[in-house]
Amino acid sequence: NNKAKIGHKNICSPLTKPNSTSPNQIQPHQPNPTSPTSPTAITAISMAPKDGGPSSGGGSDSRFFTTQKKGEMHELRLELHSTDRTVKVDAVKKVIASMTVGKDVSSLFTDVLNCVQTGNIELKKLVYLYLINYAKSQPELTLLAVNTFVKDASDPNPLIRALAVRTMGCIRVDRITEYLCEPLSRALRDEDPYVRKTAAVCVAKLYDIAPELVRERGFVETLHDLISDSNPSVVANGVAALSEISETSGRDVMKISAAVLQKLLAALNECTEWGQVFILDSLAKYTPAEAREAEGIVERVTPRLQHANSAVVMSAVKVILSYMDVMGQGEGLRALTRKLAPPLVTLLNSEPEIQYVALRNINLIVQKRPDVLENEIKVFFCKYNDPIYVKMEKLEIIIKLVSEKNIDQVLLELKEYATEVDVDFVRKSVSAIGRCAVKLERAAERCIGVLLELIQTKVNYVVQESVIVIKDIFRRYPNRYESIIATLCDNLDTLDEPQAKASMIWIIGEYAERIDNADELLDTFLETFEEEDPAVQLQLLTATVKCFLKNPEETQDMVQRVLDLATEESDNPDLRDRGFIYWRLLSTDPEAAKLVVLGDKPVIEDDTFRLEPNLLNVLVGQIATLSSIYHKPPEAFVVRAKRAMGGDIGLHEAEDEDVIDEGDEENYEDENDVHGAGGDDLLDIGGLSVNDNHRPPAPSSSSTGLDADLFATPSPTPAPEPRMTKVCSPEKSGGIELWAGFRRVSSSVRLELQISNVSSSVPVSSLAIQLNKNAFGFSPALQQVACQPPIPMGGSGKHTVELIRNPNMLAPLTEGQPASPQIQVAIKNMTTGLVFYFAVNFAFEALFAEDGALERAAFIESWKSIDDKKELYGTVADLPPSSTDIDRVASKFKMHNVFLIARRPVPNAEGQEVAYFSMRTGTGMEFLAELTFKKGVNAAKVCLKTQDIAYGVLAKVALETLLRSQ
Repeated sequence: NNKAKIGHKNICSPLTKPNSTSPNQIQPHQPNPTSPTSPTAITAISMAPKDGGPSSGGGSDSRFFTTQKKGEMHELRLELHSTDRTVKVDAVKKVIASMTVGKDVSSLFTDVLNCVQTGNIELKKLVYLYLINYAKSQPELTLLAVNTFVKDASDPNPLIRALAVRTMGCIRVDRITEYLCEPLSRALRDEDPYVRKTAAVCVAKLYDIAPELVRERGFVETLHDLISDSNPSVVANGVAALSEISETSGRDVMKISAAVLQKLLAALNECTEWGQVFILDSLAKYTPAEAREAEGIVERVTPRLQHANSAVVMSAVKVILSYMDVMGQGEGLRALTRKLAPPLVTLLNSEPEIQYVALRNINLIVQKRPDVLENEIKVFFCKYNDPIYVKMEKLEIIIKLVSEKNIDQVLLELKEYATEVDVDFVRKSVSAIGRCAVKLERAAERCIGVLLELIQTKVNYVVQESVIVIKDIFRRYPNRYESIIATLCDNLDTLDEPQAKASMIWIIGEYAERIDNADELLDTFLETFEEEDPAVQLQLLTATVKCFLKNPEETQDMVQRVLDLATEESDNPDLRDRGFIYWRLLSTDPEAAKLVVLGDKPVIEDDTFRLEPNLLNVLVGQIATLSSIYHKPPEAFVVRAKRAMGGDIGLHEAEDEDVIDEGDEENYEDENDVHGAGGDDLLDIGGLSVNDNHRPPAPSSSSTGLDADLFATPSPTPAPEPRMTKVCSPEKSGGIELWAGFRRVSSSVRLELQISNVSSSVPVSSLAIQLNKNAFGFSPALQQVACQPPIPMGGSGKHTVELIRNPNMLAPLTEGQPASPQIQVAIKNMTTGLVFYFAVNFAFEALFAEDGALERAAFIESWKSIDDKKELYGTVADLPPSSTDIDRVASKFKMHNVFLIARRPVPNAEGQEVAYFSMRTGTGMEFLAELTFKKGVNAAKVCLKTQDIAYGVLAKVALETLLRSQ
């Protein structure tokens, strides 16, 4: 979940709040107890007295992690049935210790379960922890503990009552939930506040499993009542639960009224620090009716700026920033602005990790409100012992705060940084000098003077970075500082990096008429043309053409040589196409060539505040969460499992958890520029023009009824329907809503699109589609998607894009990491010119080919030949009835080219049966799977083996998804 909070301690990764209502959130003091390696398991073991206590044996509980004996399971089973309480407690501790280090102790489930009938709270906590961990794989046996849960929920001890309700909430098994409702209803009205605050969190967990049940039982209304509770911790947990339900459901169930607002502000002063964070986050989402109300809330929140916990400080800053727009201009606003600076500056005196998180947030704040820290630029000057990641962030903020008043001291500081030993930091510092010149016109000459001084140092990487930024200065201020070109030309020999070479070549070509030996300088680069980077080759081609147009007599041979190299010797399509265009222009109309190649170029703009305003407002509203660190909105990296069209579950369903896609974290603002303005086109589709006469339009299922006959397989079984996922909302794509999914039809992979014109007044008639490089090497067979008839506002249509494998589109895999299922897509509305982007996860089962069935002997030989290290395991619980019978599973799998090879009963395990399946992709990757089923249990164990382990995770997820489907 995006709500990862900035913690006061241990901020190596931003932390969430304790008692979080989402099982996916990282908690600083209460880690997820369902994880077998959770520190909670270790802490639970350490609850007994250490020195001479009855269950400690006089030693430390660390001894439970050191025993690894043969036959240990048998000994543990005997100890678990011991009548001696001390022996039984120690036995459960050993089981928990084994579970914590990853050892499978599920075979002891019934034995541990028998220990739950005890009045010893220490033993009960340990048993409950074990149950939470293994309930998913043993759902039927977990039901045996229900009576104990219900009984404990009425225990006189409030700790036991809360423990029972919390445990039932953490056991994510549907059949447990029907027994949870009554105890939970009582706990929400319990006389003890500890039980009430625990129950509040449990409601949010129950909503994640069974939202209809929560609505039917009126638990949401009960949470609203808890906001009026006399105990501030109960209020805070009620707010947290309602906030979590709001995020899960996509609806505002918090509904802050004037009365609720006053109760939240009253509880703010009394609850714990993490409770304050919950309440402040809710206040940040509230919109005051008028300026006076906003000022009143800000006055109550401002004292939180002095809090010792940095999460509380940042949440308070978020509330104040969100209300400043409502307050308007005036002395009150200026006074508030002055109050925001000291707490932000104080955060920079913390540990480096907290500093980094604070700096990423400050980066957003100074873009939204530069006046907050305009007089504090010195605090962002780098210290010699700052880690590199802190230094880099400080440089970004310095550039944003630099002004005419402080430019001199900033230049002195940056010049000093340029002599440091860290090469990346030096480069960034030199680049910062150039960005200051681009930002401040009056200071440009001083910045260039500093750059020239740095060039005189003759340090290779300093000179190269200087050339790159000077090129930008020339583009920002044309015909003003060309006198320094001679100095740059003197340092040609030091240039060995592609970007520096390309920049210098651009300068030579652009100002060829002012450089006496421009053709000779270019000729030195042409000697190694074929070995150069594509960017350098493109610049060389353009610069040579510029030279020819300015001085045709002396450069005719050179331009002919370059055009030959570009069009005949190169296999780079971009270079070849540009070469042919220049050749055609020069040979047919030299004057037109001059207009095109030598025409006036737009002056580059200052990109210091480069975030688009709407995105910036979203990110400011997400201050103190992961969004403010990634500088990306939550939906860009967190995908919550949702039911897609047709009732199928999307690919991100695994364990109903949120999934964070870590790739492509750079240049988010360019990738999501739905207006197509500013920044480069991610997939180079911005200038794409699709001519209807050039290629036939892609077949459209909405425009023709021939698909079933034309593309159907010989088998009577129809191609399975794709799992559709919503990938574009109307707000991001010019009024068009887009759903996408993948399936296999007649040996080819298809991208299915459902296009709905929600609010665009211009009918959707033609789209162009392009894919970024991906782990499967897919690209569209036809780039045009013709919508015939055009889709008017309120209409919709389905369209199919055939995908083909293109080796040039294959993204390199990171060694040791699984292949990414994500495919990035760019679509251009050819009518409006709007370009928008989205990412969709590929349904890997669409790759499984029709010839994937192996002979039994071949299967056995392949299975034995694959190293055990290339095995993947998993358990799929809560299966539908169609996925608990092997015959029905085999039939379902066969539709997706997953073939049953053999089946056998498991020896000495009544009711258990194993089935073996094989799959093969069109590219020859083989996957072998072993699925274990048990009669009466709606779960299956999956073991998958493959030589192509990078794609093994995707194949395993595909099988699990097929098992979960109806």
